Amino acid sequence: MDATVEHLAYNGDHRFSKQGVAEFTLLKGLGVKGDAHAGALVKHRSRVKADPTKPNLRQVHLIHAELFEELAAQGFAVSPADLGENVTTRGIDLLGLSRGTRLHLGTSAVVEITGLRNPCHQVEAFMPGLLRAVLVRGPEKTLMRKTGIMGIVVQSGRLRVADKIRIVAPDGPQVPLEPV
Repeated sequence: MDATVEHLAYNGDHRFSKQGVAEFTLLKGLGVKGDAHAGALVKHRSRVKADPTKPNLRQVHLIHAELFEELAAQGFAVSPADLGENVTTRGIDLLGLSRGTRLHLGTSAVVEITGLRNPCHQVEAFMPGLLRAVLVRGPEKTLMRKTGIMGIVVQSGRLRVADKIRIVAPDGPQVPLEPV
């Protein structure tokens, strides 16, 4: 199965969920054009409060559509863009990628993976019980964060629903994703 873009979303305001769109532009070093989280420096409120001079490693948020199906089987009705992601993918194990992996999205955009999204209290506020469903203990009691991955835009481009995704692993050893 080919990896594809299933859904796109952004929001110019700092809101938990985003608005679905058919296409948008990714801007090198910034993120999704028009999104509240776009910028070279941190834009997430808690990170701005801690240190507004840090680089923005969370320019683009990606979630796998298969997560929504897993959550539905547990009784949670969660749809693309509900959890604030910009890109919903299908056919790719996002959580299993290495830090530094590059995702070639559509014909020209490239996003480099920086780490995992660390789900917070907003997930629980959105839907009671959901935080426990997306933060689970894996083998050897390791904490698994299922709410997607974050990345930076290394090449600008237009992205559309149904675009193909090509995965390019980084050279050298594979580095597991950690929260950013």
